[in-house]
Amino acid sequence: MNELVDTGKIWVIKIGSSLLTNGDGLAVDLVGHWVDDIVALRESGIKVVLVSSGAVAEGMGRLELTKRPDSIHLLQAAAAVGQMGLIQLYESNFKRHQMHTAQVLLTHDDLRSRERYLNARVTLRTLIDLNVIPIVNENDTVVTDEIRFGDNDTLAALVANLIEANTLILLTDRDGLFNRDPRLGDAELVESAMASDPDLKAMAGPGGDIGRGGMVTKVQAAQIAARSGANTVITSGLQSHVLRDLAQGNVSGTYLMADQPLLASRKQWLATLLPQGKLVLDPGAVNVLTTQGKSLLPVGVRKVFGNFTRGDMVSCVDADEQEIARGLINYSDVQSQAIIGKTSNDIESELGFVNEEELIHRDNLVLSL
Repeated sequence: MNELVDTGKIWVIKIGSSLLTNGDGLAVDLVGHWVDDIVALRESGIKVVLVSSGAVAEGMGRLELTKRPDSIHLLQAAAAVGQMGLIQLYESNFKRHQMHTAQVLLTHDDLRSRERYLNARVTLRTLIDLNVIPIVNENDTVVTDEIRFGDNDTLAALVANLIEANTLILLTDRDGLFNRDPRLGDAELVESAMASDPDLKAMAGPGGDIGRGGMVTKVQAAQIAARSGANTVITSGLQSHVLRDLAQGNVSGTYLMADQPLLASRKQWLATLLPQGKLVLDPGAVNVLTTQGKSLLPVGVRKVFGNFTRGDMVSCVDADEQEIARGLINYSDVQSQAIIGKTSNDIESELGFVNEEELIHRDNLVLSL
């Protein structure tokens, strides 16, 4: 980009597995260079939280596994072994600069509780204020598929929401997002775009064998980060002093700008919760939710899927299965099934009681990007 950008003073930097590992283990020299840059950022007044992949890949190397395991238990074992080497490498490099690091392992369960969500926020902010570099990773050793973030791009975006970062930086082994697969030729770098641009996902491709992420997850991460106003940079971590250049406002790679209204803190938390069920809405309900900001009433719901109870998060989709919103529901799956398509006045006659006249109140509803 020719224009200088304001990257702000609070950054979340995510380093992917493809960068962190090579055929012989962790990329020790590269980590040293990134640490030098991060220390320079801190000295210039930029607060940094580092989200690092690489535990599973490092564990695979130590256990002499040539292919990413399919077994969840073997993956968790590899993560446990690899996390030791990963943190040791960061700790030793930051120690060269007399800086402390802190290991922070998270799962979706840690964000599902509002109290734990706020505790995580306070802890990260306190560490930053103490001039400590928090190093965040998914807790792969204990996580199950049901509470998995899925990839560290998503985790990094949620951390950006959590600490209200100005910029999310996704370091990868590519120069940025291209308008088509660079291996096919005639590909052009997407230098800048709005994070909500629907064409971006079509441009992105799948991830590799070592990491779980790819350009698709990076685009999704940019959209998640935009909820709290964070812009996203997708760039190559192989470039010399790429982080220092960004601190000067020089963006190489792809710059995805937040262009949606900021979500209130509580709604940012709601957006992190995993849906336990799904409601299929009629066109009228879709219109009411997306253009009028109203609550979801039973009359606007066509179908109910999943097993959930009062207070669980559910996804609201249109007839094409496109998620429109998600929110905390006031009735169980069985109760919801009994009242969908009916007016609020019919709830008591169907159930014998009334919790609320809405299936989901607008204060407990967040629109999807």
